[in-house]
Amino acid sequence: MSQTRHNTVQIQGQTVFYREAGDPNAPAVVLLHGFPSSSAMFRNLIPALAEDYHVIAPDHIGFGQSAMPQVDEFDYSFDKLTEITLELLDTLGIDRFAVYIQDYGAPIGLRIASRNPERVSAIITQSGNAYLEGFTPFWEVLFAHANDRATHEPEVRKLLELDATTWQYTHGVPADRLALVSPDTWTLDQAYLDRPGNKEIQLQLFFDYKNNLDGYPEFQKYFAEHRPPTLITWGEHDEIFGADGARAYLRDLPDAELHLLDAGHFALETHGPEIAALIRDFLGRVLR
Repeated sequence: MSQTRHNTVQIQGQTVFYREAGDPNAPAVVLLHGFPSSSAMFRNLIPALAEDYHVIAPDHIGFGQSAMPQVDEFDYSFDKLTEITLELLDTLGIDRFAVYIQDYGAPIGLRIASRNPERVSAIITQSGNAYLEGFTPFWEVLFAHANDRATHEPEVRKLLELDATTWQYTHGVPADRLALVSPDTWTLDQAYLDRPGNKEIQLQLFFDYKNNLDGYPEFQKYFAEHRPPTLITWGEHDEIFGADGARAYLRDLPDAELHLLDAGHFALETHGPEIAALIRDFLGRVLR
């Protein structure tokens, strides 16, 4: 079994941490994490893929083990996180790759794919939204905050506390699988969120998230015109990005493979082996 390597590289003067496993000469798979996690969410998936693929999983700036400049020292926007990610891949010599997108990883990965379609060999989306249908009532306060930060910030800050972080991992999980979710997940994420200055970073990204919606027509045009091979492995009971967001991909990607799992937002925690098997089967067929 390929062991995971834990590396850092300097990108635009910032330390970017990434996990890496597998043969660098094998086809590349890039794993892009969401909020409030880090590449640690892929800790079990990486070795499951590394036998056949070169796997790269970075921590976004402000998350995990990557640099965390204060909010007034760095442009915390999804455009900037995309820029950093693309420069990381260029630095590592990753020219063509399949991309796994989850939550925040979606607007980053889909910006890269839609602007560089020749570089993306396949897309795997797990609660990686690209359609308005995916938004649930969870987002109402976040979009209100984007329009009026001062009024709604006290309520939005509750999303950065332990109860909310725990809920992200446990909601929508069937009772017989709840014991599969390690409490290490929310404990680690909360420790990162509780670092001085990190909540201000997260509030800025919450504020910027609305700008991702402006990119949805571009993403959808890319899907329709380039038809990238796409695997959808989505928690059917996700109350953050609903299952309608998974189904919506089929509008522009009728050949996409849709699997709605009996899971919530962090489906890898409860359905990791199933998702890994789906990915290996999918990539084995589409990467030639």
